[in-house]
Amino acid sequence: MSFYHEGQRALQDAFDSRRIADRLEQVTLHERLHEGDRDFIGRCAMFFLATVDDEGRPDVSYKGGHPGFVHVLSDEELAFPHYDGNGMFRSMGNVLAHPEVALLFVDFERPDRMRVHGRAEVVLDEPLVAHWPGAQAAVRVRVDRVFPNCPRYVHRMTLQHPSPYLPREGATPPVPDWKQMEIFRDALPGTDPQTDL
Repeated sequence: MSFYHEGQRALQDAFDSRRIADRLEQVTLHERLHEGDRDFIGRCAMFFLATVDDEGRPDVSYKGGHPGFVHVLSDEELAFPHYDGNGMFRSMGNVLAHPEVALLFVDFERPDRMRVHGRAEVVLDEPLVAHWPGAQAAVRVRVDRVFPNCPRYVHRMTLQHPSPYLPREGATPPVPDWKQMEIFRDALPGTDPQTDL
């Protein structure tokens, strides 16, 4: 399967970038996670997850955790936790409809970024869930291709404070403000700890 489709090729030709696009494909694209990829993913505290719904409409969500929350299981598979969200299950539901996903990892402290494309699976009874305090499920991604992106437009930022809502061993995260709003409280899942408030 070609890495570029006709729309991409048309713009490459319009801007005379076909040669550099082909060279980037030859030099940077790989189908397995390399040692440097593992290190990069291991220090990331967030990534963006792109999915597609059952009608082909794209969606993207931010996934955050403590550095190392994405586990590289092998050179062709990684996994990350699904934490409690707003109950809409947009990303995870999309994975059930279309398993093709794209993950964009960004390091803002040492500007760098990397894309991982693959096929995802939501696993509810995954033994890995025990490694992530507060996780409801695991998402396993079978890697199809990996490639770095030029980091020149990545803003240099530092992580000031991890979110207090991140689950961690021995601590109970605070209740999100929206779950305490009268308009939502009676609609929370019966298993939600906030229903006891």
